Amino acid sequence: MTGQGDTSAPIRERSVSVVALLLSLSTLLCCALPLLLVALGFGSAVAALTSSAPWLVTLSQYKVWTFGVAAGVLGLAGYMLYRRGRSCPTEPLLADACQRAQRWSRRIWWCAVLVWCIAAVVAFAWLPLQRLLA
Repeated sequence: MTGQGDTSAPIRERSVSVVALLLSLSTLLCCALPLLLVALGFGSAVAALTSSAPWLVTLSQYKVWTFGVAAGVLGLAGYMLYRRGRSCPTEPLLADACQRAQRWSRRIWWCAVLVWCIAAVVAFAWLPLQRLLA
């Protein structure tokens, strides 16, 4: 952000963080949640979920692409949030709003990273670990 009071950068960063969060939630919905429900014995819930939202089946067939795109957007959002040379305006009111927006954007981004990591472990490592331990 520049010192002249440009307020579009925090909005853009927050937008990228929200998109990253939504994409990481899609990885959780498509791949991790159904597997977790079946493992816990709720197969009928998975059947109801896929019949009411059939696009989840298509999304889960391309889970590598789904996780890859989500990771790419997370990486872009992380770069935008943590790149060098970022600064807030010097005007106190705008500086406070800018710093608050940056804090919330980082919180949202870290939540998205956490959701993506949990979904990746469940989607790719759950069954091999379960077979190894059984």
